[in-house]
Amino acid sequence: MNELDLEAVPAAPLAEILRPKTLDDVVGQAPLLGPQGRLRLMLAHGSLGSIIFWGPPGTGKTTIARLLADAADMAFESISAVFDGVGELRKVFDRAAQRRLQGRRTLLFVDEVHRFNKAQQDGLLPRVEDGTVTLVGATTENPSFALNGALLSRAQVLVLDRLDRAALEAILSRLEAHIGRDLPIDKDARATLLGMADGDGRYLLNMASLLVEMPATTMLDSRGLAELVAGRAPAFDRAGDQHYNLMSALHKSMRSSDADAGLYWFARMLAGGEDPHYILRRLTRFAAEDIGLAEPEAQPRALAAWQAYERLGSPEGDLAIAGLVIYLATAPKSNAAYKAFKAAKKAASQTGSLGPPAHILNAPTKLMKQLGYGADYAYDHDDPDGFSGQNCFPDGMDRQVFYQPVERGYERETAKRLAYWERLRASKQPTLQTGKKTDEG
Repeated sequence: MNELDLEAVPAAPLAEILRPKTLDDVVGQAPLLGPQGRLRLMLAHGSLGSIIFWGPPGTGKTTIARLLADAADMAFESISAVFDGVGELRKVFDRAAQRRLQGRRTLLFVDEVHRFNKAQQDGLLPRVEDGTVTLVGATTENPSFALNGALLSRAQVLVLDRLDRAALEAILSRLEAHIGRDLPIDKDARATLLGMADGDGRYLLNMASLLVEMPATTMLDSRGLAELVAGRAPAFDRAGDQHYNLMSALHKSMRSSDADAGLYWFARMLAGGEDPHYILRRLTRFAAEDIGLAEPEAQPRALAAWQAYERLGSPEGDLAIAGLVIYLATAPKSNAAYKAFKAAKKAASQTGSLGPPAHILNAPTKLMKQLGYGADYAYDHDDPDGFSGQNCFPDGMDRQVFYQPVERGYERETAKRLAYWERLRASKQPTLQTGKKTDEG
């Protein structure tokens, strides 16, 4: 048809009307559905087993499950882990068992499978193991954490990618072919629409349905489009993978001294609704772990930004966090203190309850003095160099070197100081074992 006859349009949403009819129609999932894709190979070898589809919303999990059933000549059963329970599962299993007697297999699609509790997940196992059903589950959560090990061990996890621009453009083109005309938006607005979809094909079609209803003579720019459709926050789950993935991206961007990338991931987290207090906590940890003593001001700066945000709140306080991201990204980096502490903890666990050497213990009582507490203690301030070089490790334990500063920032000067003291220690106590390094140090 050349023009969309609104009265002739079925009541079903566009996402349902334009749902791919064959696996060849699915866009954006070439690693699974390309000529050498994993699902293609399974079908070709007749080895379609239980699968968990893991991916963001609107990437085709339900559609692919339906089309797999068609391609493998299997009956398709669908339930939702949100709305359906054990009772509905039993009905599905009964129907599948009857089909099996007739020589036909059943593909059971469980949407949001991670919402099943452990008992419900365990209830699937016998029917999956005996071949009553072939399970295809869909989840937006990391299966490693969302599904129990027994179920996970019986299924292959296949990752669906968020749809890229090319895939989203293909969906829009399919829509325009369906309605017989171009959408009433200019080039910039089209790019804006694709960006707002954020890799979600279903959401793209839901937004586009508003444009379909507009007269063909209309032509919207980006501002007009923004007024028509509500803005969408980037995909983000404060309790799920995105929460940790974006924080990891921010952390590693700063570690790589990439302030621009750090600002981008910080902005993404804010746009997604992340709690700024959580971000500040992680930035303060970053100052201690990845900058350490290469820039001693890093931790005070982090705490100052935290305090500024506490007083200002959002959005004014967001700028204090942005400034901290830039400062931390551009500061000299050292994890020497972090590594030294790990090595010291390892040594402490291995040496048990060795006591301090007697000469560095206080002797407030006569008995303690008789036992040698404080004997031969060298008061460093009385030494001409202000450094005695006395041993402070336990008796019977070789001297260790945990802290090895890097040649960056303030630690460069610290390294010079430590080297100077090591030379003094060797000259003052030539028989003292020095410089033995730990495995981690």
